[in-house]
Amino acid sequence: MELFYDILKQLIRVPSVVGAEHPFFMSIKRELEEIGIQVEYYDGVLVAKGNNPTKGYISAHADRHGLICTGHNEFQYAAFIAKNQADLQGKSNSERLLKNFEMRFVDQKVQAYQPWSGMYLGIGTIKDAFLCERRNNIIFNVEGFDHLLPGTPIAFMDKLIIDDELVSAQIDNAISIALIIYLYHLGYQGTAFFTASEEAGRSWRFLLEYFRRFDISTKELLVLDTSPYATLEEMAQLDIVLRNRDQNGVFRSPLKNEIKKIAIQNQIKYHFKDAYLKNIMKQEGVKRSIGVTELGRIIHASKGAIQGTTLQLPTIGYHTTSETTTKQSIDSMLLILKELYIDVSDEA
Repeated sequence: MELFYDILKQLIRVPSVVGAEHPFFMSIKRELEEIGIQVEYYDGVLVAKGNNPTKGYISAHADRHGLICTGHNEFQYAAFIAKNQADLQGKSNSERLLKNFEMRFVDQKVQAYQPWSGMYLGIGTIKDAFLCERRNNIIFNVEGFDHLLPGTPIAFMDKLIIDDELVSAQIDNAISIALIIYLYHLGYQGTAFFTASEEAGRSWRFLLEYFRRFDISTKELLVLDTSPYATLEEMAQLDIVLRNRDQNGVFRSPLKNEIKKIAIQNQIKYHFKDAYLKNIMKQEGVKRSIGVTELGRIIHASKGAIQGTTLQLPTIGYHTTSETTTKQSIDSMLLILKELYIDVSDEA
């Protein structure tokens, strides 16, 4: 697993703010081409192909939360700037948390970069953050960035911290990408998709466009991501997170039962997030969304021509630079991926 953590450390250091993922895509492309994997770049999606592209279809979003300069000395949370709001439905965990987490950013170090080249433009410090109800976004006061032009992306400064059995960083969703790259090192020969702008609700459009471009249909699209929980104790009860459905659609894929079977055989702790959320709502006597996923929106928009399931790592510290999961969860997800996609004869 040392190679996996080396890959993750490198990925986390490369900025990938929503809508400005190109430098990160190039980093992924290099990592994969170095080991002989064919990589194709389309609008909003990077596609990796092994020697047997239909062996599997795995997807992970490449963008991370950050800021965008939207005017002189004005900085907004990138996912919720005006041009992204048409794709946001108000039903995601990110949008619900918007009103509660602006102060967590104060004193956070951030770095500005050129969106195309990735060239470093300097370090700043967030001094204040407040929710603007009129614009439905967080407005930031950032020290040291009064020279930046509108459209400049600003990423949170980050590094991987491994403390005993816990792994922390802005791991949503670099950790899933590291797992996919590591899977290719182990001999995976199928297809992987790395999508842009998931945090702004747009990634499903790019992925669905790819499937339509080549008239591909599948019942076995596997989407990797993280899934937030409130406390360490709650997270410790799980190794992986599954779903039967999200707000947009039911996940009807043989992969779901295959993963469940592997989990049971290997004593991997899991639950279904939609059922878990419904149970909480029942206990509290409230009705809320059970969440929105990239996969659910693809299923809905494709009228079921694309089907699949999700496989997620439970985390705490959602959408921070200290989002945390466990080594046990990472090991469990990797075991499942190997069981699904790696023949013993393929392993390096």
